[in-house]
Amino acid sequence: MFTYIIRFITALFMFITLISCNQPDASKVSLDVKVGQMITAGFRGTAIADTNHIVRDIKQYHLGGVVLFDYDVPADTSVRNITSPEQLKSLVGNVKKLADRPLLVSIDQEGGKVVRLKQKYGFPKTVSAQYLGDIDNADSTRHYARQIALTLSDMDINMNFAPVVDLNTNPQNPVIGNLERSFSKNPDIVTKHARIFINTMHNYDILTALKHFPGHGSSKKDSHLGVVDVSDTWSDKELIPYRQLIDSNLVDAVMTAHIFNAQIDSSYPATLSKPTVSGVLRDSLGFNKVVISDDLMMGAIRKEYGLKTTIKQTLQAGVDMLVFSNNSIYDPEIVPKAHRIIKQLIDEGVISEKRIDKSYQRIMKLKNKIQ
Repeated sequence: MFTYIIRFITALFMFITLISCNQPDASKVSLDVKVGQMITAGFRGTAIADTNHIVRDIKQYHLGGVVLFDYDVPADTSVRNITSPEQLKSLVGNVKKLADRPLLVSIDQEGGKVVRLKQKYGFPKTVSAQYLGDIDNADSTRHYARQIALTLSDMDINMNFAPVVDLNTNPQNPVIGNLERSFSKNPDIVTKHARIFINTMHNYDILTALKHFPGHGSSKKDSHLGVVDVSDTWSDKELIPYRQLIDSNLVDAVMTAHIFNAQIDSSYPATLSKPTVSGVLRDSLGFNKVVISDDLMMGAIRKEYGLKTTIKQTLQAGVDMLVFSNNSIYDPEIVPKAHRIIKQLIDEGVISEKRIDKSYQRIMKLKNKIQ
């Protein structure tokens, strides 16, 4: 009997130790670090220089991630972060060396019209999600996903803001259907090919983010430019791919959409909406991992809300990582501003440090996959 008790206590201790190892201890980390880990930002430059604000943002503000682009929209130039494979690999390596903890290096490499690593820079040709959904051949999707994964792996990029799991319910949609970013209007086909895409990325240690929650496929406008209302066009059918992939335990992260949907929240767009993020995504669909905002500098948010309101609502909604792409407008001070505002909200009692701890723990568990 005594032997069985000893075995039980030993097993219980090992279980508690395992749980503790998998759950980062936020209490031993400074608030500055925890806040910084919640921010992802874009920057200008094809090489790291001491004068580049991204050096300061990573070292001083403990930036959690960066996002790369090939085209600089505010400057209307193709000189941004990418000119060749050799240059990009050097840039990524040098950016990572600045960080004292794993850095998420993200990119939108969906395939087709939405890619940052283009043929003209020396990268392989890709095809669109719509093309793959139309032919509906698993081997073809696996082939092109492997090509993307290999490319990202070769560049030391560890996160792909893909796949798009929006349904192609409006083929004339200027930002989804018209750009051939959706696999299909059929949720089962979307799920099938998204699953292949995600599994293939994982085979090469690339993290993924489903987008754009809770569904952007029925919109008639582009949220990069301003408010997009899908209240009359959205249906809960658009949640099916999310539900199926979350139930399969395949999802690393989910990216929110800047769409207004009165069916879920009559006050705020999805990224700023607690009923959408905490209600639908976390409670109804059971997603307990990292939620990432779409770019908070896009017109749909920037033109409607001040920065402090945006950050407050996004955190209260339940978003873990706040993205400031610096590619709608460019603000080299956006990271210090965001960092300062989050700390102000904590000081004011609007956001609790416990809330910050939850996001930090989710983020670090995600980063454990790329260590």
